[in-house]
Amino acid sequence: MRLVKNPTNVLCGLVFLGLGGLFVLQASGLSINTSGQMGPGFFPLVLSGALGMFGVLLVGIGLRKPGTMHDAFAWRAFLMLVLAVVGFATAMRPLGFLPAVALSVLLAFLGSRRFSFRAAVQLCAGFTVFSWLVFIKGLGLPLQLLGPWLGGY
Repeated sequence: MRLVKNPTNVLCGLVFLGLGGLFVLQASGLSINTSGQMGPGFFPLVLSGALGMFGVLLVGIGLRKPGTMHDAFAWRAFLMLVLAVVGFATAMRPLGFLPAVALSVLLAFLGSRRFSFRAAVQLCAGFTVFSWLVFIKGLGLPLQLLGPWLGGY
């Protein structure tokens, strides 16, 4: 009888646990305060704890329920997701928030094997509007909507 029944879940769970622990260590130097008056370390600590809990859950599932280890790694999806994050960070200053969001969503969508131009445009528009509602209207972050390359301030 094998102890590990689903190596993929166990490996992902261990990665989540490791990252959660690393983030807890990074946030431990920040003040937490209370949930009514959050300090700068409150939110990172909560997210790190949630990531660690997902890791524990995945390891538990991987030890109990059988699964298979996937032979092929989805290189295209991985590279496009990395490119989407780097593209967002690079495009944020010259293009602004809204075009950077649309660009990163489009790049991430290109990693899918079921890519269609119509769905990509719809997804870009939806995520851009959602991001504007959450970060600009909801949280009131002072983000530049359009950058200097597009006539913004």
